[in-house]
Amino acid sequence: MNFVEEYLARAAGLDTVVAGQDIRCRVDLVAAHDVTGPMAIQQFEQIGIDHVFDPQKVVMVIDHIFPAATVQAKTMHWIMKDFARQYGITLYDKGQGVIHQVLAESHRLQPGAILVGADSHTCTAGGYGVIAIPVGSTELAAAMATGTIDIEVPEVIEVYMTGQPQAYVSGKDIVLTLIKEFGVAGLTDKAVVFTGPGITAISIDERLTICNMGIEMGAMIACFGGETTAAPAVAHTVPLALETIAVVAACPHSPANVRPVAELAAVEVTQVVVGSCTNGRLSDMEQVVNVLKHHQVHPAVTMLIIPASKNVLAAMETAGWCKILRDAGAVITNPGCGPCFGAHQGLGTERDVILSTTNRNFPGRMGHRNARIYLASAATAAATAVCGRITQPGSLPLEGGVCYE
Repeated sequence: MNFVEEYLARAAGLDTVVAGQDIRCRVDLVAAHDVTGPMAIQQFEQIGIDHVFDPQKVVMVIDHIFPAATVQAKTMHWIMKDFARQYGITLYDKGQGVIHQVLAESHRLQPGAILVGADSHTCTAGGYGVIAIPVGSTELAAAMATGTIDIEVPEVIEVYMTGQPQAYVSGKDIVLTLIKEFGVAGLTDKAVVFTGPGITAISIDERLTICNMGIEMGAMIACFGGETTAAPAVAHTVPLALETIAVVAACPHSPANVRPVAELAAVEVTQVVVGSCTNGRLSDMEQVVNVLKHHQVHPAVTMLIIPASKNVLAAMETAGWCKILRDAGAVITNPGCGPCFGAHQGLGTERDVILSTTNRNFPGRMGHRNARIYLASAATAAATAVCGRITQPGSLPLEGGVCYE
């Protein structure tokens, strides 16, 4: 067995499992947010029991539409608050952060643990070795009630990493390159694991980014393993020499429509977004600050900074980064999903060209269906915000000045 199969077998109480086998796994944590949580609660109430399997292992986070942008959104918040009080579960509200970041900070599981989440980017937790499985609201309700999940053991694809990334190449560039290779459905219902000696050069933050976008390749599970190969039992191994990866961006309207940033210098932008569960962590903010402490945001660009959690924001404030960002012309919002979900806080019109560190750029994802969205790293976003056009990170003068007329 490979390590994914070993983890699943352990959770199922079995000696071995094979791809295609139907199993029932014990779960270690169940999570939902304010879009999926209320639907799961409705399904849970229809089951007809008076308790969750373990109040310490059920977590809900209000993050997608906070502060509430509509009456309906606020109603969803009340449903979650009432449920949390009734069943004694943990609820994070009042802008404490994006669900995946909150879980990483406050409910980090050990490698091999099973996390079930009613959000497609639940696979983020694979960055610290967790088998994190996205499910629908009905499946989540069943998991809250029983502490188990029924799954089919997925086929495992291994990405074997060697070498080290070039300067300014980040986890975002790595995963976009992989999405270009596999396509948005190439790993549907499969697990993708990242192994090899090259993973030592990839920080936990970058691993979270890579696993976060595993779902953009269709993967059911995305998980980092060890430095050696997973096992001969994987279905297929894809070698990835990290030194060959360039700084890239996904162009409209697909995360798989990936091109080198160096080829996109003519693309002018109206908005830059740094944040989300993909790239809203402190290391992302540091890359932006390192640029904006020397430069101003282009006058034609709206730059939104959306910390992934209140802890990230607090650290930014302590370091003095918030003042640097504001003085440079950026706007800092409360922690949360922001415009990534397309509900509020920075939506685009058909006139807008947006470069974002978020994870999806399908038509209508961030407002009008004709808004053009490019996906890139925080370093690329910072350089782009200064120049007003898509810009290679590291190309700006270190001591200030402008790159626009």
